[in-house]
Amino acid sequence: MAIIDFFDRGWRINPNAVAYIQDERSFTFQEAGEMSYRVANALIAGGFGKESKGAIWSDNDVIGWTCALGLWRAGLTYIPVNGRNVAEENQYVLDFFDCEVLFFQQQFAAVIEPLRANLPKVRQWVCLDGSLPWATSLSEWLKGVPTTAPQVEAALNDVATLSATGGTTGKPKGVMNTHRAFQTYFAQFMIAFPYEGERPVNLAAAPMTHTAGMLSLPCTAQGGTVVVVTKPDPATVLGAIAKHGVTEMFLPPTVIYRLLEIPGIDKIAFPSLKFFLYGAAPMSVEKLKRAIEVFGPVMAGGYGQTEAPASIAFLPPEAHFVDGKLASDERLSSVGRPNPLIRVEILNERNEVLPIGGTGEICVRGDLVMKGYYKAPDKTAETIIDGWLHTGDIGHLDAEGFLHITDRKKDMIISGGFNVYPSEIEQILWGHPAVHDCAVIGVPDDKWGEAVKAVVELKVGQEVDAEELITLCKQKLGSVRAPKSVDFTAALPRSQVGKVLKKDLREQYWQGVERRI
Repeated sequence: MAIIDFFDRGWRINPNAVAYIQDERSFTFQEAGEMSYRVANALIAGGFGKESKGAIWSDNDVIGWTCALGLWRAGLTYIPVNGRNVAEENQYVLDFFDCEVLFFQQQFAAVIEPLRANLPKVRQWVCLDGSLPWATSLSEWLKGVPTTAPQVEAALNDVATLSATGGTTGKPKGVMNTHRAFQTYFAQFMIAFPYEGERPVNLAAAPMTHTAGMLSLPCTAQGGTVVVVTKPDPATVLGAIAKHGVTEMFLPPTVIYRLLEIPGIDKIAFPSLKFFLYGAAPMSVEKLKRAIEVFGPVMAGGYGQTEAPASIAFLPPEAHFVDGKLASDERLSSVGRPNPLIRVEILNERNEVLPIGGTGEICVRGDLVMKGYYKAPDKTAETIIDGWLHTGDIGHLDAEGFLHITDRKKDMIISGGFNVYPSEIEQILWGHPAVHDCAVIGVPDDKWGEAVKAVVELKVGQEVDAEELITLCKQKLGSVRAPKSVDFTAALPRSQVGKVLKKDLREQYWQGVERRI
């Protein structure tokens, strides 16, 4: 199935039901489907088709998402744009990815207009919610366009999305994911999180340009409703769960931590919630236990990458328990078992499969894996070797088949000749009652080469000194792996999906010094 087939499946099941809700406005499957027909027909009439690429520069927005459906329906490749990136990065992405048509919200017009001279390949500018001298309004562009189904068939190996990634070491790379990859992703999601006799209600609160958008499609395929939250502040998220009877949602750990700190959160019931997915960054085991207390036995872990979207492994709600009791910390710190439609192995530096328990690089093969990096065959060859996608994550599989991520390969610290994995130190620090979030990095040290440093963000109103945190880590992990120093910060640098940007953090300490790993 192509991506658009998943929407159409839900449309056939439930044509007059509500497909999307945003604020006080709702859209039936029929309304959204017909608009996607019109967008697709307008694109085709404008000379856009297979091999063309279209982008949407927008916050979470049903109209913008429906235009993405129209892009797929016309056979185009969709370029998601992070509206909160700096303008120069988005300009680079749109130009390097050969964008030809750009849909955007009017709130971004002042940022986009100065970039137009540097985007000569864009032939069509469409404003979703207004009209500008240099851009056609969506309503005007669609005037008189028929709502008939365009006769375009997508092949499973056609590129469905071209997503920016890997900007940590230079310019972003373009990940080419196919309809086949997304078919695998959606199938694995529906296997892991089944519904019996009810239709799902999905809360799209995280950015739809990232995981939340694609996570909405399995819900849509089952004739369910997607509730789109434009500003995901904690009060709005909690209110939407109750108001709409939300059954599933995804949030990165940092947002979950903020929810858990809301006064009186323990007194709120969430009877409709079945699956509360966390991922995109490591989750504190102690905070995960707290989330289970607050939200119930609904927490569900997920692991994926842009290059193997969102479904390398899942830890479904029931796997958080053993014989009716909360599972061990070791189980809870895992990302679950690898999913059934792909193969996951741990490989050493000679690309040999390691035995159970062996630590090496997590590698994936199968239909979930990207086609490659756009216009970068050399980088593709470095990442996909003999059919294996090398994730850059270090980890192991335990005796029960659960996958554990030790760390990112590039984040590993070599201190005095010892390999130190930041994630195990971060788990200890997250368990301290005063710590809201933290990041562990290596910093220059004349004696050790790299010294372990923790950068800590405290909870509001809480205090703890560095020595207390260092002592805690020494007691749990020994002196080699314990931080040698702790810095405190008001806010760690984070990406749009909540990942701590360790590259930005390290740069503060490595200026003028060459890192040796």
